[in-house]
Amino acid sequence: MTVDRAVLAFAGVMVLISVLLTAFVSPMFIWFTVLIALNMFQSAFTGFCPAAMVFRKLGLKGSTTARA
Repeated sequence: MTVDRAVLAFAGVMVLISVLLTAFVSPMFIWFTVLIALNMFQSAFTGFCPAAMVFRKLGLKGSTTARA
């Protein structure tokens, strides 16, 4: 698994967890979903992703696609 795919999987799991928490625990957990979305948005523009740094330190390989 590459870092890119691990980050996508992690983001998906976090969104699902936050939606479940919102539905079954407290509506205030919607802010957790908003935080995840803001992190994904800023990462798309800045390239800075804390989760990607953690996955690289855990030994996952970088992206297999060439970047221009």
